[in-house]
Amino acid sequence: MIRFPKKKTEISTEIMTNAIWISTFLAMILSLPPLGLFIGIYFVTGNLIIGAFVGFGVHFTTLVFSSKISKFLTNIMS
Repeated sequence: MIRFPKKKTEISTEIMTNAIWISTFLAMILSLPPLGLFIGIYFVTGNLIIGAFVGFGVHFTTLVFSSKISKFLTNIMS
């Protein structure tokens, strides 16, 4: 039988609160602008395909820079 050692790490409430806020802001930055563009293009032009391509393109472009955005948010919140 495999027995794993019990490691207890104490994480302060300040660190947990900071991590939750940074994750929330990062999720909003990654999802709301592409969703807004998708819905805006769809309602203005009526073309679902163009809206989807632009929305996905913006989403994946911001996803490429997610580590830099996360570091920036961490510096601001700390």
